[in-house]
Amino acid sequence: MRFSFQATVVFFSVLLLFSCSGKNRGAKEYLSQAGKAYQEGNYPLAKLKIDSIKILFPKSFDEINAGFALMQQIRMAENRRNIVYCDSMLGVKYAELNGKLSRFDYVRDERYQEFGEYYPKAYPHQSSLSRNGLRSGVREKGVLFIESILSGSTVRHNKVKVSTADGNYAETLPVTSDGLNYRFNTQDKAYEIVRYSGNSENGVAGFIYTFRNQPISIQFIGKRSVTVTMTDAAKKGVSDSFELSSLLLDIERLKLEKEKSEALVRYLEGRNQ
Repeated sequence: MRFSFQATVVFFSVLLLFSCSGKNRGAKEYLSQAGKAYQEGNYPLAKLKIDSIKILFPKSFDEINAGFALMQQIRMAENRRNIVYCDSMLGVKYAELNGKLSRFDYVRDERYQEFGEYYPKAYPHQSSLSRNGLRSGVREKGVLFIESILSGSTVRHNKVKVSTADGNYAETLPVTSDGLNYRFNTQDKAYEIVRYSGNSENGVAGFIYTFRNQPISIQFIGKRSVTVTMTDAAKKGVSDSFELSSLLLDIERLKLEKEKSEALVRYLEGRNQ
């Protein structure tokens, strides 16, 4: 009985030893696969293998630590690659921007404005005051705005609805803020001008861009409603502004993404010193 008990203890000790050894081999294999994926530039797979080591082999501390070190290299490589990608895309976007800016007038009052605004030449900003309808512009950082202009009628409108003959429509949110919703009178006319930007614009410019080749009606909504047909020049102006805004916002997004990657690279380099 004593011999049988001792043999059992030895058997289980050997089994445990081989089991632990097998686990270490498994962790080393995952680490090797992570390193291979890293060398091949397959960073998502490399990170997956490293994460798996911690989950499947929680006591393989050497491999876990080695995986952590490899993860820092992967993060460095990912962000360096992202910087190269952003630089490449920015080059493409800036070339496209140079072509589009010829369609716009740039206006900036240095006394009051840190950044200027772009107004489409297809629907000149100043002359648009004499027409009931929508005009548009783009701030230098890419934020689009539209303005509804109504003259000769006192509606006290604070929003507009644009629609096509087949029932598609988009509508701004009401604007009540002073400075964005204002009215004035001349000797012969009353004017109402409301600016919609950000949330209040509510996709109206995108709607006009989508249906720019169809007739579009504009409904000024206030104490009562007035409806006019949008001119081709106004649709062209809003469409040009929509394209420019999308392009400038893409550029700003790429610049921010690049800055984040550069900051992370500097941080990781500092940790390695």
